[in-house]
Formats: sequence, C-alpha cells, structure tokens
Amino acid sequence: MTVNVVLVSGEQSELIDAAVALGDRYTKWLGLLTPPAYQQAADEGGLLVALEGERVIGYALFGLPKRSPYVRLAHLCVAEEYRGKRVARQLVQTIRECQSHRLAIKVRCRRDYELSGMWTSLGFVPRGEGLGRGLKRKTLDSWWLDLGHQDLFSEAESEALLVVTVDHSVFAGLSGRGSQREVEEARALEAGWLTDLVELAFTPQLLHDVHDMADSAERQHRRADLSSLRQITPDPEAVAARYAELMAAVSGALPDVPADARTRARLRYVAETSCTGLQLLVTRDPGLADVADVAWDVAGVRVVAPSAVTLHVDELRHAQVYRPRDLMGTVFSAEEVAVGSEADLVPFFEQGECEGAPDFERRLQSFGPGTILWRRELLRDGEGQPVGLYVWALDGRTLNVPVLRTAGHVLEETLARQLLFMLKRLGRERGAQVIRITDPYPSAAAKSAAGADGFAAHTDGLTALLVDVCGAASEVSGAAADIAQRSALTVPDLPAGLSAEVASVAERAWWPAKVMDSGLPSFIVPIEPRWSADLFDFPTMLLPRDEVLGISREHVYYRSPGHRNESVPGRLLWYVSRGNPGEQGQMVIGCSRLDEVVIDDPDTLHSQFEHLGVYGRGEVRKAAEPYGRAMALRFSDTELFPEPVSYRRLCVLAEDLGLALSLQQLSKINGTLFQAVYEEGHRKT
Repeated sequence: MTVNVVLVSGEQSELIDAAVALGDRYTKWLGLLTPPAYQQAADEGGLLVALEGERVIGYALFGLPKRSPYVRLAHLCVAEEYRGKRVARQLVQTIRECQSHRLAIKVRCRRDYELSGMWTSLGFVPRGEGLGRGLKRKTLDSWWLDLGHQDLFSEAESEALLVVTVDHSVFAGLSGRGSQREVEEARALEAGWLTDLVELAFTPQLLHDVHDMADSAERQHRRADLSSLRQITPDPEAVAARYAELMAAVSGALPDVPADARTRARLRYVAETSCTGLQLLVTRDPGLADVADVAWDVAGVRVVAPSAVTLHVDELRHAQVYRPRDLMGTVFSAEEVAVGSEADLVPFFEQGECEGAPDFERRLQSFGPGTILWRRELLRDGEGQPVGLYVWALDGRTLNVPVLRTAGHVLEETLARQLLFMLKRLGRERGAQVIRITDPYPSAAAKSAAGADGFAAHTDGLTALLVDVCGAASEVSGAAADIAQRSALTVPDLPAGLSAEVASVAERAWWPAKVMDSGLPSFIVPIEPRWSADLFDFPTMLLPRDEVLGISREHVYYRSPGHRNESVPGRLLWYVSRGNPGEQGQMVIGCSRLDEVVIDDPDTLHSQFEHLGVYGRGEVRKAAEPYGRAMALRFSDTELFPEPVSYRRLCVLAEDLGLALSLQQLSKINGTLFQAVYEEGHRKT
C-alpha cells in the first residue's frame, strides 16, 4: 500500500469535502466540526490528507496560532479499515517536518477513549489533564510531542555536581506516598546539605507512569509535585534504538524476566536516562534492580537505591564525569584522589632525592578541588595498590598534565605506555590538539615511553600533537603546522607518496592522524566475537580480562599461514563476524596498526606471543592445520570506533567506490575504502 500525504490548499474543495465526510463518520470520538472549520484550516495551512490513489483515507487538522510557538492538533483521523498501517504516523511526521520551527505539537484527548497506547507510539508524552466543556465534564488528557528544540530553561546545564534521574517508585516517596521508610529514604535525597551537590531529574517515562494512575486526585497531586524536579527530554529516536538494545539483551541474558508492560516501562527509564547523557537512575523498584547489570553493560546506566546517592555523592559524581574506557573489563580500576589522602600516596609516587616527600605532597594538594579545573586520577591494581597517578586539566585546545607517575609494579612499563595512550584518547575526546606534560619529575617508565609516542622535549616538559585528520599528507601536515604554530613548535612537512615506514611513524607520533596518500597498506580482518571480546572487550565480557591483555597496547592474532599480501607496517580494520546467537556482530568495530607478521610452527608462535594473545596452544595449532605452520599478526594501538560500521553500511561504502569486498578472510583493501569506513566510524551525526 502506497500512501501519499498532501497539504491541502483552500482551493482543493474535493479533498476538503472528502476530509469532512471522513470526519463525520467518527463524530462520536472527534466531536462535531462544521465544514467551514475544515475550509479555514486549509486556508491557513492546517489540513493534511493521506491518499491511497485518489481516495482520502485519513487526515490531520491542526491550528497554527500566531502568538503561540505550538501546533494545536484538533483532529487525527484514519479510516478504520486502514488503521494499523502507519497512516497516522505519516500524518504526524509530515506535521513535524512542515512545522519544525515550532516547539511542539499539543493535543487533548478524552481519557476514557483509552488511546494512550496510540499517542505514546506516535512519540507523544502526557503533560497534564483537565475537564472537558460538555455536560458530562469528561477528563481530557493533554499530550505533547517535542519537535526537537531544547527548552532553554529545563535543558540548561546543571550547576550540581551530580544529576540523577528518578523513577516512579522514588518519585512517589518524594510526594509523601508509601510507607514511612519509603518516604524517608526518598526524601533524604532532598536534604539541605545535598542541595548544591545533587539535582533530581525526570524523563518522559515518569509522565507516562503518572498518567496511568487510576485516581484522578492522586494524578493531579503527583503532577503538581513534578515542578520541583528538572525535566529532561531525550531524542525519541535515540531512545527507541537504545530501548530495543536493552529488550534484546534482557531476553537473552534474563529469560525469566517477563516482557510485560512493567518491564518495558523499567527499560524505558534506563534508555531515556542513557540518551540524556546521564548515568545514574535512582529507584526502589526491585524489578529495576534485577536488570541493573544489563542497564550498565548495554546503556552505561547505573541503577542505584536512594541511599547509594546520599552515601556516595562524590564517588558517583566522579563515575559520571570520568569513565576511562581503556581500563574497562580489567582488574585495574580508576578513581579520583580523595581530599586529604595525598600523604598516603607519597610513598608510591615521590621521586626520592629529586623531590622530597613534603614537596610532592604540597604539589599534589595544590591541584585539589579548590582549583576546579584540575582532575587528579589514581589507578589501582587488582589488589587495590596504587600503580598510576596523573593530574590533568583542559585549557582551550591544550591538555595540561602537571603530574604523571607510575609506581613499582611488574607491569609498570606496560601501564606507563597505556597511560600515555589514555591521555591521547582523553585529549581527543575533549577536543584538545596538544598534550603538554609538565611534571618536573615524571616516572622513568613514563618518560621513556613518551619518546616513542611522539612526545618531544621542550623547556617546560614533553609535548605531543593530536592531529585528528584522515586525509592526504598535505592535509595532515597542514593541520599539524597550524597546531604547532599556535604552540610555538616546529613540525616537518609531509610530502605525498611517503613510504609505509615513514607514514607509520607519523601516524603514531601525531595520533590519530591517518596519511592516506602514502604507501601504508590497509587490510580488513574478520574476527569472531569470542576473540574480539578478549582482545578488545567487544562485546563486553562479564568477567575481567587478563590484566596484561587489558592494559597492553600490543596484541596478537593468529590465522592460517596463507599470504594475503600482508606487509608491515600497515593498518587493520577489525570486522566482528556473526558469532553466536545474542552476540554483537557483523560490524567493523575499530582499527589498529599492524607491526609484525610472523609465520612459524604453532608451538613456537604461542611461546613467543603468549602474553599478547588470547588463543591457547590448542587454538594456535588448529589455525596451523593442515599446513603445520600458522601466522601471527602483532598489532598495537587499537582504536575502537564510537559508531561501529554495520555490514550493510560497509557494503554500501564499498559499492559506492566500485570495489569488491571479501569478509571470509584477511584481505587487502583500497585506502579510499579504509578512509570511508574510518570516517563513518567517527561520524558525529
């Protein structure tokens, strides 16, 4: 069925008459509206009709008040034989597109018509209720569809240290409903000492839960109390996508959880919290607590009780501000240095004769919370011992690092290299173009690793450029020169046609730069989810990865020894294959630098690279069958894409370039395709 939606002009009398006739069939629900009202709506641009061929099968009649920023929807009507065919959705979507400059679409509908499901499916949110004007004074629900414009008041950036969303179970307690314990625990969130620390917010699902309450007086009471909370409205399409991910994850990981209306509502709270950019959802609902692991794994949302907020404000606020992906899935942990704990860290990080303990303690204290810009980050190993410490602040386009230390640890050198890469990722995420390490006494491991990562010594420390350009050598070196000039630095000019070796050095020094008109080859590597989970924590595992794998920048992957034009150095794109049911797959998840290709007997390879790989000796031997030899690909500095590129999108990119694509085994790809996939993986819209 093909449906066309047409904006009716005042001269199209046949379409107007057909809309009138359709509306007259449903006056019991729409109310009586005379033909002149339809004519006036058409004259003012407020009448849409849905056509199948020449037949009018639905219409939307709406007002466009000149002194109001809203669209007032009066009728949304679809012939009953065409309902369930997305006709109403097309009409509403057309209004959204034609009136996108207005703030929202508003509509009032009798509550006893029980059309809440329809309005919700169309993206509307219940905003209130009132009494109709008829003799029966029926209750009318008010529904609201945001047209994508931020409310300058409700969406303003909060000054609180921590913003959390609450569900209906907590909101009921805030409204004084429930047992004494429930009310007290919820209202503890409003304690005076928390006023400047925590702000409570709500998302559209809370409006739906309030709307579904049977008692009219109680609904009115709850709606009045909503004014004390901050309202945040996430993008509906993003919420729908995240909600689908959560439903799929719950059905796979928690088959005993029923897919009923209550579960759907719980997961909408999680999806909406995630899509607002927040990470804490406060609840007293045991059912929400049951899906807490899925909420964190899929949506990055922590489901917590009210008491957890009041007891751990600083810890939870920090978890919201700083989440280093590089240590996720390992036994290592990151935290902010607590005020007053500086002296406890001195034995681990002071530099002996170079810097006395009192001097280091005072210096660390000088970057405390009184100077708001500074972040003091501490890394601990699996036993809780401090192993890394760094302090950073963003000053315009420069990430300043006045403290960079590692403590004695069997993995100190590996951790130092990972710290430097973490700083580069941190700078890139925040738009920095320069990283400047000004610690007068950095740990020897960190200082040694910095040289290989493109950090150059200057009068006040070590400096590296972040050149976020994937393009020709002239583009990369031009961007580097611009950055260097602003920082009083000098950089070399890169000519076109660089050798693979020189291009690889440039890409490492100016990470995340990619010099695409060089001799550096690119390959795409299919990998099963079970191996990508261990190597890259994708899909995310429930158990921690091996600590060496988790923090190492180098890894190894094995395959059969047949050559596919592999050469080093090079670039790798990682394509996660389908894998097992319920696993994420069929997508390109990131890229790495290819450093070495070694072919040897499987036992020799396993012994050489055991600390970098995830294959056991048996798997390496299997990869060698029937040749008796296997190939090891040693790679480093894996960069996971913010937006994985799906198989379908990958095929489209290849087809647009007129290129054939093979995903059955490692294969060499055109540099233009690598650039297209890389840019797609970093697409911001």
